Amino acid sequence: MVRRSSLREIREQTYKVRDAWWTVLLVDPVAARLVWLVAPYRWITPNVLTAVATLLGLGSAACFLLQDRWWVVAGALLFHVSFIVDCMDGKIARLNGTGSMFGTWLDFMFDRVRVFICACALFGGQYARTGSVAYLWVMLGVIFLDLFRYLNGQQMAKVRTTMREQILEARGGPVPTVATVPRGPRARVRQFLAERRIRTHLFSGIEYEMTVFIIGPLTGWILQFAVVAGVLLLIFELRLIHGLWRSTRAFPVALARAQAEGAVLPQRESPSREMNAPVTAD
Repeated sequence: MVRRSSLREIREQTYKVRDAWWTVLLVDPVAARLVWLVAPYRWITPNVLTAVATLLGLGSAACFLLQDRWWVVAGALLFHVSFIVDCMDGKIARLNGTGSMFGTWLDFMFDRVRVFICACALFGGQYARTGSVAYLWVMLGVIFLDLFRYLNGQQMAKVRTTMREQILEARGGPVPTVATVPRGPRARVRQFLAERRIRTHLFSGIEYEMTVFIIGPLTGWILQFAVVAGVLLLIFELRLIHGLWRSTRAFPVALARAQAEGAVLPQRESPSREMNAPVTAD
C-alpha cells in the first residue's frame, strides 16, 4: 500500500520559502490538496501534469477565440485551472523526487507556448469582434513582455550567481552575514510579507499573466488591464535591473575585499607558534 503524505508534509516539502502573492493566496491552497490526492499514483509524473496544464491552456485559448462574453469568462477560469495544474508539477517533483532537468526545460517552454497561444486567441478574437487594431498592438506587447520578463530574470540570476561564486572562491569560504533588526515602515511590510511567504517583488511574471488572462477577461476590460499590467511589470522589472546595476558597480570592490580576506584567512585559521609550543612547567 502506498503511503499518502499528509497536507502538512506536502506544505513543508513543496512550498517555496518565498513565492508570488497570487500563488500563495489563490493557488497553493488548492494545489496542495490536489497533490495530496494524486501523489500516490506514480504514473502521474511532473511531465504528465505539464502536458495536462498545456491542454487546459489550449482549452482556454479555444474559449477566448469564441469571443462571446461568457466564453471569454470560461477561458479565464480555464487559464487559472491550467496554472494550478502547472504549479502541481513542481510540487510532485519535490515530494516524490521525480523531477528532471528535461522536465524543467519542458515546463518553461510549454508555459511560454501557452501564453503565446492564449495571447493570440484572446486579443486576436477581440480584434475580430471589434475591428480595433489596438488589440493587435497590445497582443504583441503582451507576448514581448512575457518573454522579456522570464529571459531577463534568468540572465540576472546567472549574473548574480557568477558574482557570488567568484566572491566565495576568492575568499575561500562562505561570506559571513550579520543579522539586522528590521526598522521602519518598509521593513515592517517586508517582515509581514515574509511571514506569509510572499516575496516583495509584488508584480512578477505570474501576476502579469493572471492580470492579462484572468482579471481582464473576467471584468470585460481586456485592453485596459493588459496595458496596466504591462506598465506595472516594467516598473518592477526596472527596479530589479537597477538593483543588479548597483550590485555590478559594487562587485569589483567586494571582490577585492574578498581576495584580501582570502589571503588573510589561512593565517588566522592556522595555529600560532605559541599554541604549538610544548607546555613546560615553571
